[in-house]
Amino acid sequence: MEVRLSPQMRRLHPRGIRIATRTTSRAINRQIVLNLLHSHQPISRAGLARLMGMQRSAVGLLVNELMAQGLVREGATGQTARGRKPTLLHLDSRGRCAAAADVRATRTFLVLTDLTGRELTPVTSFVTERDPRVFVRELARRVRRLLADHPEAGRCRGLGLAVPGMLDRSGSIVVHAPAFDWRDVPLKEPLSAAVGLPVEMENAAKACALAQIWAARGDSQPPSDMVFVSVSDGVGVGVVVGGEVLRGRHNVAGEFGHMPFSIDGPPCACGAQGCWEAYVSNLATLSRYVGIPLQPHQPVSAEVAELTVDELAVRARAGDVRATTALFATARYLGLGLAGIIHAVDPARIYVSGEITTAWDLIEPTVRAAMTERTLVAAAADPELVAVRAEEHPRLRGAAALVGMPAFAEGIVA
Repeated sequence: MEVRLSPQMRRLHPRGIRIATRTTSRAINRQIVLNLLHSHQPISRAGLARLMGMQRSAVGLLVNELMAQGLVREGATGQTARGRKPTLLHLDSRGRCAAAADVRATRTFLVLTDLTGRELTPVTSFVTERDPRVFVRELARRVRRLLADHPEAGRCRGLGLAVPGMLDRSGSIVVHAPAFDWRDVPLKEPLSAAVGLPVEMENAAKACALAQIWAARGDSQPPSDMVFVSVSDGVGVGVVVGGEVLRGRHNVAGEFGHMPFSIDGPPCACGAQGCWEAYVSNLATLSRYVGIPLQPHQPVSAEVAELTVDELAVRARAGDVRATTALFATARYLGLGLAGIIHAVDPARIYVSGEITTAWDLIEPTVRAAMTERTLVAAAADPELVAVRAEEHPRLRGAAALVGMPAFAEGIVA
Protein backbone atom coordinates (compact mmCIF):
# COMPACT_ATOMS: atom_id res chain seq x y z
CA MET A 1 0.00 0.00 0.00
CA GLU A 2 1.21 3.48 -0.84
CA VAL A 3 1.42 5.61 2.29
CA ARG A 4 0.40 9.25 1.78
CA LEU A 5 1.20 11.97 4.26
CA SER A 6 -1.47 14.41 5.28
CA PRO A 7 -2.06 17.10 2.63
CA GLN A 8 -1.35 19.66 5.34
CA MET A 9 2.29 18.66 5.63
CA ARG A 10 4.28 21.35 3.92
CA ARG A 11 6.07 20.80 0.65
CA LEU A 12 9.80 21.37 0.53
CA HIS A 13 10.84 24.84 -0.52
CA PRO A 14 14.20 25.63 -2.13
CA ARG A 15 14.77 28.23 0.58
CA GLY A 16 15.43 27.00 4.06
CA ILE A 17 16.06 23.36 3.21
CA ARG A 18 18.00 21.55 5.91
CA ILE A 19 20.25 18.60 5.27
CA ALA A 20 18.72 15.29 6.36
CA THR A 21 20.14 13.70 9.49
CA ARG A 22 19.81 10.27 11.02
CA THR A 23 16.71 11.49 12.84
CA THR A 24 14.95 12.73 9.69
CA SER A 25 13.54 9.38 8.59
CA ARG A 26 12.40 8.68 12.14
CA ALA A 27 10.52 12.00 12.28
CA ILE A 28 8.85 11.22 8.95
CA ASN A 29 7.88 7.75 10.14
CA ARG A 30 6.40 9.25 13.31
CA GLN A 31 4.21 11.49 11.17
CA ILE A 32 3.16 8.55 9.02
CA VAL A 33 2.21 6.55 12.13
CA LEU A 34 0.13 9.43 13.47
CA ASN A 35 -1.64 9.98 10.15
CA LEU A 36 -2.36 6.29 9.67
CA LEU A 37 -3.63 6.04 13.23
CA HIS A 38 -5.94 8.97 12.64
CA SER A 39 -7.47 7.45 9.52
CA HIS A 40 -7.50 3.78 10.60
CA GLN A 41 -7.93 3.80 14.39
CA PRO A 42 -8.37 1.57 16.23
CA ILE A 43 -5.56 -0.49 14.71
CA SER A 44 -2.94 -2.88 16.04
CA ARG A 45 0.82 -2.56 15.81
CA ALA A 46 0.82 -5.41 13.30
CA GLY A 47 -1.79 -3.57 11.23
CA LEU A 48 0.35 -0.44 11.21
CA ALA A 49 3.38 -2.47 10.20
CA ARG A 50 1.47 -3.94 7.23
CA LEU A 51 0.29 -0.50 6.09
CA MET A 52 3.78 0.96 6.35
CA GLY A 53 5.65 -2.03 4.94
CA MET A 54 7.96 -2.08 7.96
CA GLN A 55 9.04 -4.63 10.49
CA ARG A 56 6.66 -4.89 13.43
CA SER A 57 9.52 -4.37 15.87
CA ALA A 58 10.47 -1.06 14.21
CA VAL A 59 6.86 0.13 14.28
CA GLY A 60 6.61 -0.96 17.91
CA LEU A 61 9.52 1.30 18.83
CA LEU A 62 7.86 4.26 17.12
CA VAL A 63 4.55 3.54 18.86
CA ASN A 64 6.22 3.24 22.27
CA GLU A 65 7.93 6.58 21.73
CA LEU A 66 4.64 8.24 20.76
CA MET A 67 2.89 6.67 23.76
CA ALA A 68 5.56 8.04 26.08
CA GLN A 69 4.85 11.52 24.66
CA GLY A 70 1.11 11.20 25.18
CA LEU A 71 0.28 11.09 21.47
CA VAL A 72 -0.91 7.49 21.27
CA ARG A 73 -2.78 5.26 23.72
CA GLU A 74 -3.70 1.61 23.94
CA GLY A 75 -7.33 0.58 23.96
CA ALA A 76 -9.22 -2.69 23.93
CA THR A 77 -7.92 -5.93 22.50
CA GLY A 78 -8.98 -6.98 19.02
CA GLN A 79 -10.19 -10.31 17.71
CA THR A 80 -7.95 -12.81 15.94
CA ALA A 81 -8.45 -16.30 14.58
CA ARG A 82 -5.48 -17.65 16.49
CA GLY A 83 -2.61 -16.52 18.66
CA ARG A 84 -2.46 -13.63 21.09
CA LYS A 85 -5.15 -11.00 20.76
CA PRO A 86 -3.70 -7.68 19.50
CA THR A 87 -3.95 -4.49 21.53
CA LEU A 88 -5.60 -1.75 19.50
CA LEU A 89 -4.12 1.73 19.30
CA HIS A 90 -5.76 5.17 19.20
CA LEU A 91 -4.61 8.75 18.97
CA ASP A 92 -4.58 10.07 22.52
CA SER A 93 -6.56 13.27 22.92
CA ARG A 94 -7.39 12.78 26.58
CA GLY A 95 -6.87 15.77 28.82
CA ARG A 96 -6.56 18.16 25.88
CA CYS A 97 -9.14 20.04 23.89
CA ALA A 98 -9.66 22.68 21.23
CA ALA A 99 -12.06 25.62 21.20
CA ALA A 100 -13.75 26.10 17.83
CA ALA A 101 -15.66 29.16 16.61
CA ASP A 102 -17.73 29.52 13.45
CA VAL A 103 -18.04 33.25 12.77
CA ARG A 104 -21.03 34.29 10.66
CA ALA A 105 -22.57 37.64 9.76
CA THR A 106 -25.48 37.14 12.15
CA ARG A 107 -24.26 34.75 14.87
CA THR A 108 -21.04 33.14 16.06
CA PHE A 109 -21.15 29.47 17.11
CA LEU A 110 -18.81 28.00 19.70
CA VAL A 111 -17.92 24.50 20.92
CA LEU A 112 -15.15 22.55 22.66
CA THR A 113 -13.84 19.41 20.95
CA ASP A 114 -11.10 16.91 21.54
CA LEU A 115 -8.12 17.08 19.20
CA THR A 116 -9.71 14.64 16.77
CA GLY A 117 -12.77 16.89 16.36
CA ARG A 118 -15.24 15.05 18.61
CA GLU A 119 -17.59 17.52 20.31
CA LEU A 120 -17.21 17.67 24.09
CA THR A 121 -19.80 20.35 24.83
CA PRO A 122 -23.12 21.46 23.33
CA VAL A 123 -22.84 24.08 20.57
CA THR A 124 -23.65 27.59 21.83
CA SER A 125 -24.03 30.84 19.90
CA PHE A 126 -24.21 34.57 20.35
CA VAL A 127 -24.90 37.60 18.16
CA THR A 128 -21.82 38.54 16.12
CA GLU A 129 -20.56 42.02 16.91
CA ARG A 130 -19.60 44.02 13.81
CA ASP A 131 -17.00 46.14 15.61
CA PRO A 132 -13.90 43.88 15.58
CA ARG A 133 -12.65 45.16 18.93
CA VAL A 134 -15.99 44.44 20.60
CA PHE A 135 -16.12 41.07 18.80
CA VAL A 136 -12.69 40.09 20.14
CA ARG A 137 -13.66 40.97 23.71
CA GLU A 138 -16.97 39.10 23.52
CA LEU A 139 -15.55 35.97 21.90
CA ALA A 140 -12.64 35.84 24.36
CA ARG A 141 -15.04 36.22 27.29
CA ARG A 142 -17.24 33.40 26.05
CA VAL A 143 -14.32 31.06 25.33
CA ARG A 144 -12.91 31.60 28.83
CA ARG A 145 -16.35 31.01 30.33
CA LEU A 146 -16.87 27.83 28.31
CA LEU A 147 -13.52 26.43 29.44
CA ALA A 148 -14.22 27.36 33.07
CA ASP A 149 -17.62 25.63 32.89
CA HIS A 150 -16.11 22.44 31.44
CA PRO A 151 -12.82 21.67 33.23
CA GLU A 152 -13.31 18.00 32.32
CA ALA A 153 -12.44 18.90 28.70
CA GLY A 154 -8.81 19.27 29.77
CA ARG A 155 -6.14 21.76 28.81
CA CYS A 156 -7.05 23.80 25.75
CA ARG A 157 -4.41 23.76 23.02
CA GLY A 158 -5.88 26.67 21.12
CA LEU A 159 -8.81 28.41 19.47
CA GLY A 160 -9.67 27.69 15.84
CA LEU A 161 -11.63 30.33 13.96
CA ALA A 162 -13.57 29.79 10.71
CA VAL A 163 -14.03 33.25 9.21
CA PRO A 164 -16.31 34.21 6.28
CA GLY A 165 -13.71 36.29 4.48
CA MET A 166 -10.28 36.44 2.89
CA LEU A 167 -7.19 36.22 5.09
CA ASP A 168 -3.62 37.21 4.39
CA ARG A 169 -1.03 34.51 3.77
CA SER A 170 -0.04 34.45 7.44
CA GLY A 171 -3.62 33.77 8.55
CA SER A 172 -3.45 36.72 10.95
CA ILE A 173 -5.32 39.51 9.19
CA VAL A 174 -8.83 39.55 7.73
CA VAL A 175 -8.06 41.25 4.42
CA HIS A 176 -11.71 41.50 3.41
CA ALA A 177 -14.88 40.10 4.96
CA PRO A 178 -17.76 41.59 2.92
CA ALA A 179 -20.46 40.41 5.33
CA PHE A 180 -18.91 42.56 8.11
CA ASP A 181 -17.40 45.25 5.90
CA TRP A 182 -14.05 44.39 7.51
CA ARG A 183 -10.88 45.32 5.63
CA ASP A 184 -7.33 44.67 6.82
CA VAL A 185 -8.46 43.80 10.36
CA PRO A 186 -5.69 42.26 12.50
CA LEU A 187 -7.67 39.65 14.40
CA LYS A 188 -5.34 36.81 15.36
CA GLU A 189 -2.93 38.58 17.72
CA PRO A 190 -5.52 40.67 19.63
CA LEU A 191 -7.75 37.61 20.03
CA SER A 192 -4.86 35.43 21.21
CA ALA A 193 -3.92 38.05 23.78
CA ALA A 194 -7.51 38.45 24.95
CA VAL A 195 -8.28 34.74 25.30
CA GLY A 196 -4.82 33.68 26.49
CA LEU A 197 -4.52 30.89 23.90
CA PRO A 198 -2.87 30.31 20.54
CA VAL A 199 -5.31 31.18 17.75
CA GLU A 200 -5.52 29.66 14.27
CA MET A 201 -7.73 31.32 11.65
CA GLU A 202 -8.87 30.18 8.23
CA ASN A 203 -11.43 31.10 5.62
CA ALA A 204 -14.56 29.14 6.56
CA ALA A 205 -14.89 27.18 3.32
CA LYS A 206 -11.18 26.32 3.25
CA ALA A 207 -11.50 25.15 6.87
CA CYS A 208 -14.44 22.94 5.85
CA ALA A 209 -12.35 21.40 3.06
CA LEU A 210 -9.57 20.68 5.57
CA ALA A 211 -12.11 19.11 7.93
CA GLN A 212 -13.26 16.68 5.23
CA ILE A 213 -9.68 15.49 4.88
CA TRP A 214 -9.17 15.35 8.66
CA ALA A 215 -12.42 13.44 9.19
CA ALA A 216 -11.62 10.73 6.63
CA ARG A 217 -11.41 7.22 8.04
CA GLY A 218 -10.08 3.97 6.62
CA ASP A 219 -10.53 3.69 2.87
CA SER A 220 -13.01 6.58 2.70
CA GLN A 221 -10.34 9.12 1.85
CA PRO A 222 -11.69 12.06 -0.17
CA PRO A 223 -10.41 12.45 -3.73
CA SER A 224 -7.34 14.63 -4.23
CA ASP A 225 -9.38 17.07 -6.36
CA MET A 226 -12.49 18.25 -4.53
CA VAL A 227 -14.48 21.38 -3.70
CA PHE A 228 -16.40 22.41 -0.58
CA VAL A 229 -19.22 24.95 -1.06
CA SER A 230 -20.67 26.55 2.08
CA VAL A 231 -24.01 28.34 1.55
CA SER A 232 -25.18 30.42 4.51
CA ASP A 233 -25.19 34.18 5.09
CA GLY A 234 -22.77 34.24 2.17
CA VAL A 235 -21.20 31.68 -0.15
CA GLY A 236 -17.72 30.31 0.51
CA VAL A 237 -15.74 27.86 -1.60
CA GLY A 238 -12.74 25.79 -0.55
CA VAL A 239 -10.84 24.11 -3.38
CA VAL A 240 -8.47 21.15 -2.99
CA VAL A 241 -6.29 20.32 -6.01
CA GLY A 242 -3.78 17.48 -5.92
CA GLY A 243 -4.49 17.01 -2.20
CA GLU A 244 -3.58 20.62 -1.33
CA VAL A 245 -5.85 23.55 -0.52
CA LEU A 246 -5.72 26.06 -3.37
CA ARG A 247 -4.61 29.46 -2.09
CA GLY A 248 -2.99 31.47 -4.85
CA ARG A 249 -0.54 34.32 -4.55
CA HIS A 250 -2.56 36.33 -2.02
CA ASN A 251 -4.56 33.51 -0.42
CA VAL A 252 -7.77 34.58 -2.21
CA ALA A 253 -8.06 31.68 -4.67
CA GLY A 254 -11.45 30.00 -4.67
CA GLU A 255 -13.64 33.10 -4.14
CA PHE A 256 -16.25 31.79 -6.57
CA GLY A 257 -19.01 33.32 -4.45
CA HIS A 258 -18.09 36.65 -5.99
CA MET A 259 -17.82 35.60 -9.60
CA PRO A 260 -20.32 37.70 -11.60
CA PHE A 261 -23.53 36.13 -12.84
CA SER A 262 -24.80 39.43 -14.21
CA ILE A 263 -23.33 42.91 -13.96
CA ASP A 264 -26.90 44.20 -13.70
CA GLY A 265 -27.92 41.65 -11.05
CA PRO A 266 -28.87 42.20 -7.40
CA PRO A 267 -26.40 43.93 -5.08
CA CYS A 268 -23.89 41.79 -3.20
CA ALA A 269 -22.42 42.33 0.25
CA CYS A 270 -19.01 42.86 -1.40
CA GLY A 271 -20.28 46.05 -3.08
CA ALA A 272 -20.52 44.63 -6.59
CA GLN A 273 -23.67 43.55 -8.41
CA GLY A 274 -24.76 40.17 -9.69
CA CYS A 275 -22.33 37.96 -7.74
CA TRP A 276 -23.22 34.26 -7.38
CA GLU A 277 -23.65 34.87 -3.64
CA ALA A 278 -26.40 37.42 -4.35
CA TYR A 279 -28.44 34.64 -5.99
CA VAL A 280 -27.93 31.67 -3.66
CA SER A 281 -27.22 32.94 -0.11
CA ASN A 282 -29.83 32.38 2.60
CA LEU A 283 -30.84 36.03 2.47
CA ALA A 284 -31.24 35.83 -1.32
CA THR A 285 -33.51 32.78 -0.98
CA LEU A 286 -35.63 34.34 1.76
CA SER A 287 -35.89 37.68 -0.07
CA ARG A 288 -37.02 35.82 -3.17
CA TYR A 289 -39.74 34.09 -1.16
CA VAL A 290 -41.19 37.25 0.39
CA GLY A 291 -40.84 39.18 -2.87
CA ILE A 292 -38.63 42.04 -1.74
CA PRO A 293 -35.31 43.18 -3.28
CA LEU A 294 -32.10 41.89 -1.71
CA GLN A 295 -30.44 44.66 0.33
CA PRO A 296 -27.10 43.63 1.92
CA HIS A 297 -25.91 45.69 4.92
CA GLN A 298 -29.46 46.94 5.45
CA PRO A 299 -31.77 45.86 8.30
CA VAL A 300 -33.88 43.00 7.01
CA SER A 301 -37.64 43.28 6.99
CA ALA A 302 -39.59 41.73 9.85
CA GLU A 303 -41.01 39.18 7.40
CA VAL A 304 -37.54 37.98 6.39
CA ALA A 305 -36.18 38.14 9.96
CA GLU A 306 -38.84 35.70 11.14
CA LEU A 307 -38.03 33.15 8.43
CA THR A 308 -35.28 30.57 7.93
CA VAL A 309 -34.41 28.41 4.97
CA ASP A 310 -35.30 25.41 7.14
CA GLU A 311 -38.81 26.83 7.52
CA LEU A 312 -39.02 27.36 3.76
CA ALA A 313 -38.23 23.67 3.25
CA VAL A 314 -41.03 22.75 5.68
CA ARG A 315 -43.45 25.00 3.79
CA ALA A 316 -42.41 23.58 0.44
CA ARG A 317 -43.09 20.05 1.65
CA ALA A 318 -46.51 21.22 2.84
CA GLY A 319 -47.37 22.45 -0.66
CA ASP A 320 -46.45 26.15 -0.42
CA VAL A 321 -45.89 27.05 -4.08
CA ARG A 322 -43.97 30.25 -3.31
CA ALA A 323 -41.57 28.34 -1.06
CA THR A 324 -41.05 25.65 -3.71
CA THR A 325 -40.46 28.29 -6.39
CA ALA A 326 -37.93 30.17 -4.24
CA LEU A 327 -35.99 27.00 -3.38
CA PHE A 328 -35.96 25.76 -6.99
CA ALA A 329 -34.70 29.13 -8.21
CA THR A 330 -31.86 28.96 -5.68
CA ALA A 331 -31.16 25.36 -6.76
CA ARG A 332 -30.86 26.39 -10.40
CA TYR A 333 -28.51 29.27 -9.60
CA LEU A 334 -26.51 26.93 -7.37
CA GLY A 335 -26.12 24.40 -10.19
CA LEU A 336 -25.11 27.08 -12.70
CA GLY A 337 -22.42 28.30 -10.33
CA LEU A 338 -21.18 24.77 -9.73
CA ALA A 339 -20.80 24.39 -13.51
CA GLY A 340 -18.42 27.36 -13.45
CA ILE A 341 -16.40 25.71 -10.69
CA ILE A 342 -16.28 22.48 -12.71
CA HIS A 343 -14.83 24.37 -15.67
CA ALA A 344 -12.18 25.92 -13.43
CA VAL A 345 -11.24 22.91 -11.29
CA ASP A 346 -12.84 19.72 -12.73
CA PRO A 347 -13.21 18.12 -9.27
CA ALA A 348 -14.08 14.50 -8.59
CA ARG A 349 -16.34 15.46 -5.68
CA ILE A 350 -18.27 18.57 -4.61
CA TYR A 351 -19.52 18.98 -1.05
CA VAL A 352 -22.42 21.36 -0.48
CA SER A 353 -23.27 22.52 3.04
CA GLY A 354 -25.60 24.99 4.66
CA GLU A 355 -29.28 25.32 5.50
CA ILE A 356 -30.23 24.78 1.85
CA THR A 357 -29.32 21.10 2.28
CA THR A 358 -32.43 20.74 4.48
CA ALA A 359 -34.31 20.64 1.17
CA TRP A 360 -31.66 18.60 -0.67
CA ASP A 361 -34.02 15.77 -1.61
CA LEU A 362 -36.28 18.36 -3.23
CA ILE A 363 -33.67 20.44 -5.05
CA GLU A 364 -30.85 18.04 -5.97
CA PRO A 365 -32.37 17.14 -9.40
CA THR A 366 -32.61 20.85 -10.26
CA VAL A 367 -29.03 21.46 -9.11
CA ARG A 368 -27.76 18.57 -11.24
CA ALA A 369 -29.80 19.61 -14.29
CA ALA A 370 -28.36 23.15 -14.17
CA MET A 371 -24.82 21.76 -13.78
CA THR A 372 -25.29 19.51 -16.81
CA GLU A 373 -26.84 22.31 -18.87
CA ARG A 374 -23.84 24.61 -18.51
CA THR A 375 -20.91 22.16 -18.39
CA LEU A 376 -19.17 21.99 -21.75
CA VAL A 377 -17.75 18.47 -21.38
CA ALA A 378 -20.43 15.90 -20.57
CA ALA A 379 -18.11 13.64 -18.58
CA ALA A 380 -17.10 16.53 -16.31
CA ALA A 381 -20.74 17.31 -15.46
CA ASP A 382 -21.06 14.30 -13.20
CA PRO A 383 -18.83 14.83 -10.16
CA GLU A 384 -19.93 13.14 -6.96
CA LEU A 385 -22.26 15.62 -5.26
CA VAL A 386 -22.44 15.26 -1.46
CA ALA A 387 -24.74 17.24 0.83
CA VAL A 388 -23.25 17.97 4.26
CA ARG A 389 -26.11 18.56 6.67
CA ALA A 390 -26.11 21.66 8.86
CA GLU A 391 -26.40 19.53 12.01
CA GLU A 392 -22.96 18.09 11.23
CA HIS A 393 -21.52 21.57 11.95
CA PRO A 394 -18.93 21.43 9.14
CA ARG A 395 -17.61 24.94 9.83
CA LEU A 396 -17.08 24.15 13.51
CA ARG A 397 -15.36 20.90 12.55
CA GLY A 398 -13.17 22.92 10.24
CA ALA A 399 -12.29 25.35 13.00
CA ALA A 400 -11.44 22.47 15.36
CA ALA A 401 -9.27 20.86 12.69
CA LEU A 402 -7.14 24.01 12.56
CA VAL A 403 -5.97 23.15 16.09
CA GLY A 404 -6.04 19.35 15.97
CA MET A 405 -4.49 18.65 12.58
CA PRO A 406 -1.13 20.39 13.10
CA ALA A 407 -0.78 18.95 16.60
CA PHE A 408 -0.95 15.33 15.48
CA ALA A 409 0.62 15.86 12.05
CA GLU A 410 3.72 17.38 13.61
CA GLY A 411 3.75 15.12 16.66
CA ILE A 412 3.88 17.94 19.19
CA VAL A 413 0.76 17.44 21.31
CA ALA A 414 1.47 18.48 24.88
